[in-house]
This record gives sequence, structure tokens and C-alpha cells, in this order.
Amino acid sequence: MARFLFVTDLDNTLVGDDEALERLNHQLLQHREEHGTVIVYATGRSLPLFEELRSEKPLIKPDLLVLAVGTEIYRQDGDTPDPTWTSQLNQRWDREKIRAIAAQFNDLTPQPQTEQGDFKASYFLEEAASKEVLACLEAELKDQGLDAQLVYSSGHDLDILPKQANKGAAVGFLQQGFQMPRERTVVCGDSGNDLSMFQANHSRGIIVGNAQPELLNWHHENPSGDRYLAQSHCAGGILEGLKHFGFFS
Repeated sequence: MARFLFVTDLDNTLVGDDEALERLNHQLLQHREEHGTVIVYATGRSLPLFEELRSEKPLIKPDLLVLAVGTEIYRQDGDTPDPTWTSQLNQRWDREKIRAIAAQFNDLTPQPQTEQGDFKASYFLEEAASKEVLACLEAELKDQGLDAQLVYSSGHDLDILPKQANKGAAVGFLQQGFQMPRERTVVCGDSGNDLSMFQANHSRGIIVGNAQPELLNWHHENPSGDRYLAQSHCAGGILEGLKHFGFFS
């Protein structure tokens, strides 16, 4: 057994089945103590909303946090985002101009201020209007020369991010820092804002059994032996996948 880089989304991936979470926590803590495994939470939540979840659920202390859909990385107990990662996101990013463009779309409702960030503009968008709005918004951003990407998940959450910022890019950044090869890296998710972790193709992937249609559809259209679709939901699905890939016995 050797250490590995474990990266997981939180809502409806790690969290959602308390009994399975306790079993997974036990094995992860033991593996970290014995082998030095690195535990990372990668979530769309802001730091305040992560702290709120941690007060509600028995989450073990991670080694790093990837927050706000990959736009912020926090190390250990630090309350300041990693400066190296932050500097990479500054290129060709104009948040105020992006917000001005988004304000032209009546179907976009800004999320609470706690969910906005220096490199993240977040909105609610109903699924019925999403196809047309996303196409028009993407075209307008491109016409204005803005290097941004749209991440739409769970049928209502839209995040506008720098082109080079998402969960998948953040995982690659951490892999380089820890010098962790792809075969010793595993990512876990359930929705569209986890898609970049699987698309990056620099790790093993676990999709939990309760995954959203947008992720399941992509998975079936892009089969890979490095990706596992679990039967069990949430933490139970993660345990299933870790055993499938041989990280746990």
C-alpha cells in the first residue's frame, strides 16, 4: 500500500449517507496515518458555507481545500488562498465586465454575496432556460474578448470562472506540488461542476451512484477504464470505487 491523492466533492458525493461516511472516514484516517495519503475536499462551496457544513456533518480535517469551484485553494488551517494559484487565475480576467454582461440576461439571478468571489461570478439559472441562455452568454463573452468559462450544474447553478480555473485544473496543480502520478490520484464527484476533474484525464475517477444526469450522460458518451460508476450512493459509492481501483482492500 502507498499514499495517494484523494480528492472529493462534498454535497451529494462525500456527504449524504452518514453511516457510509463514518466507514469511509475511518479508512481514510487510517490510510493517512500509515501511508501519508493526502485528503482534499473540492467543492463549489465558499469558505463560510464549508464551515457551515463542517459544523453539521462529521467531516475529517482535510489537508487542503479546493473551494468555489476550483478558484480558491487553502492549505491546512490557512485563511488566505494559495498565492501561486491565485496569480495564475489573474490572466485575462475581468470580473466586473463579466457581471455587467450577465446583468443583461433576465434569466440569471445572482447568488448570495457569500458565493461570489474574486474569480467567480455565480448565478441561479432554471434548467428550462439554460440551453438558450448559456449559448448566448458564451457567445457574448467571447465577442467581448473575455477568457471565461461557464460551469452549469444540478439544473440551477451557474458559475462563470476564468478559463484556467476549475476543479480539474486545481487537481493538476496539486498533483504537481505533491509530485503525485495519475495512477495514485483519485477524484470523486456527482454533478456538472465536477466534470472538469474527470475530463482532465490525469487521475482515476469515481462517479457516485446518485450522480446528476449531466455527469452520467457525459460518462456514458466518453467511456474510460480509469473511471468507475458506483452502484452505491455518496460515501458508499466512494468506498466501492476505492476498493475497485485497489486503494483500499
